[in-house]
Amino acid sequence: MFEGIRAMWMRGGTSKGGYFLASDLPKDPTARDALLLSLMGSPDIRQIDGMGGGDPLTSKVAIISPSKRAGVDVDYLFLQVFIDRALVSDVQNCGNLLAGVGPFAIERGLVKPQNGETPVTIFMENTGQSALVKIKTPKGAVTYKGDAKIDGVPGSAAPVPIAFKDTAGSSCGALLPTGNVIDVVNGTDVTMIDNGMPCVVLRATEMGIKGTETPAELEANPALRDKLEALRLTCGPLMNLGVVSGKTVPKMTMVSAAKDGAIATRTFIPHSCHKAIGVLGAVSVATACLTKGSAAYDLANRGHGSPRSLKIEHPTGEMAVVATLDGPTLTSAAILRTARKLMDGTVFPGEPDG
Repeated sequence: MFEGIRAMWMRGGTSKGGYFLASDLPKDPTARDALLLSLMGSPDIRQIDGMGGGDPLTSKVAIISPSKRAGVDVDYLFLQVFIDRALVSDVQNCGNLLAGVGPFAIERGLVKPQNGETPVTIFMENTGQSALVKIKTPKGAVTYKGDAKIDGVPGSAAPVPIAFKDTAGSSCGALLPTGNVIDVVNGTDVTMIDNGMPCVVLRATEMGIKGTETPAELEANPALRDKLEALRLTCGPLMNLGVVSGKTVPKMTMVSAAKDGAIATRTFIPHSCHKAIGVLGAVSVATACLTKGSAAYDLANRGHGSPRSLKIEHPTGEMAVVATLDGPTLTSAAILRTARKLMDGTVFPGEPDG
């Protein structure tokens, strides 16, 4: 019988996953990934023999370690554990699980709590950028109780504001990796953009949909899925991401006019329609809304002034991105998330075959 692994399971934003100290996992990436696949129960669409929930939003891992970088408290590596394949990917960030990194770091003794509120500076290893989160710590202890609400999560919790800077080109090397605001790919106008998350932004009408359909309706449309995947495979190399057939990026985000917010979105990551939108995906889409000539620009309610709030609508609600601009240039973006500790204890991998 394998020994158990110390872990904390948390909801971060609209995602859920396992949080581990790097020192509690194998240093060798191959051994580490094999362990995580076993812990999550992959590959199996139900993940019945593991901790995963059979959904990309619940098959995630955060690995945390003390940082040796000046001005940084902890380093955070995000891993997406595939459900139906024996694959663990580190090619993207996750801004939702990021919301739980600060509380986890404080609870594990990596960051000393202050009385009232504790700032935690986090280096995101996947892309080399940093984020500042502020964690509620009344009387020097993390609290998860509060009045903050986010769409896609029932109830309320303590607010976790996240400020991002220097995210442009985090994975692709440039905000617009092709140098163009619009490219025509497979006969479709697309905006390839990376402001924290590589996204291909395109109009829903170009895909033959309204953009108001449910994720289940879109996933039941094989012609749409095939067309989106063909686009994704072509855009990947153009975005300096290489061959993306085995990767979760770029995200494919179809946009349409919003009901009340800035823009409406339906996002595939990569083959399933997201029930919400990722934090950094929302930042990239908001940036596209503010980029003149993009696939989203004319459809968007862009607001005025600096800072300004852009509400990115998704199937289960909306996510507000607070954008600070210097003229036409977005200089920073902030998002409100919440987090909650679900379990703190020991998880066990399965026995190896044979």
